[in-house]
Amino acid sequence: MIKFETELITSGRDKQYTHGAVNPIIQRTSSVVFNSIQQKKQAIKNYNTTDTLFYGRYGTITHFSLRQSMTELENGVGCMLYPCGTAAITHAILSFIKPGDHILMTGSAYEPTQKFCRHVLKKMNVHTTWFDPLIGSDIYNFIQHNTRLVLLESPGSITMEVQNIPDIVKTVREKKSDIIILLDNTWSAGVFFKALDVGVDISLQSGTKYITGHSDAMIGTAVSNARCWDQLQEQSYLMGQMVDADTAYMASRGLRTLYVRLKQHEENGLHVAHWLAKHPAVERVNHPALATCKGHEYFIRDFSGSSGLFSFILKKRLNKLQLSSFIDNLKYFKLAYSWGGFESLILVNQVEELRYIRPAGTLDFTGTLIRVHIGLEHPDDLINDLSDGFNRINL
Repeated sequence: MIKFETELITSGRDKQYTHGAVNPIIQRTSSVVFNSIQQKKQAIKNYNTTDTLFYGRYGTITHFSLRQSMTELENGVGCMLYPCGTAAITHAILSFIKPGDHILMTGSAYEPTQKFCRHVLKKMNVHTTWFDPLIGSDIYNFIQHNTRLVLLESPGSITMEVQNIPDIVKTVREKKSDIIILLDNTWSAGVFFKALDVGVDISLQSGTKYITGHSDAMIGTAVSNARCWDQLQEQSYLMGQMVDADTAYMASRGLRTLYVRLKQHEENGLHVAHWLAKHPAVERVNHPALATCKGHEYFIRDFSGSSGLFSFILKKRLNKLQLSSFIDNLKYFKLAYSWGGFESLILVNQVEELRYIRPAGTLDFTGTLIRVHIGLEHPDDLINDLSDGFNRINL
């Protein structure tokens, strides 16, 4: 068996996709021309295979190449592509639920995912229960007769709790075997955690982050196991989900350097995280690889590495003037949503801003929380940038 780094370089580069070039070709088209009625009939019969040209919405050679790469990356049987990570999450959910169903969702899930449940699924008479991300086998008590789907995210958004995924999967299967289990696996990029290998049905990613890696394209992916693939594929097609060929190509290109970029994000992130852990102004660092992060024991057991996204909590709450002085004058950390690109980013949350998207009693801090994505700059420059920020507000 070839090593993972080699697989990233070679996957999706079969001759049928490259036509003799190094990279897969960019095939832009809406209509596919058939040479005969018989060929058209054959295409209709096989339209849902990964390498049959049928109509632009169903994919071109460019899409087929990326789908094959992602399927191999995450050990699945098929991959669907979406215009962004949120679309991958919401349409994967929609592919399996119906009115009257109940879903379980980690309380640390990405905020737009939670809003989708509150504002869209609720209108469809689909009810959501949020649970403590550290629930483990106690999820058994939350499963109802109409529970159809469980959505996990590990580490959690912003507060970075690592979930006991194998234990949750085992418990859910024992209680109600037909439940569909989804995982937002963006933080690991499908590299450091193999979700399908531990029984998750569908691994979701915002490929906008680490897969593209340059903050210049938006794409979502859903890699499925055998039992969910046919339904995920057909329902996503029926809902018109697709991505343009150029973006698919950029995602494929990003895969070639994904591993080396992730390892550098990991090294830089740990360097900064360890510095923050020793800073007198910092109460706690929520980096999965550090013992101070909730669920760290599951990270050590289940993950093969860490990426560049984490958060830290200050001992005190910063006021508006302090926040402006600290954030607005940073040199290398840019204030922006998203993450996963080559650049370092920063966001700030006060505890009351998180309460409405967290189960009651799961927030155990009062100081200001700061989330950082550590990019590919030299970590010493990033540390100096943060240090200057602390000094500006006398921390």
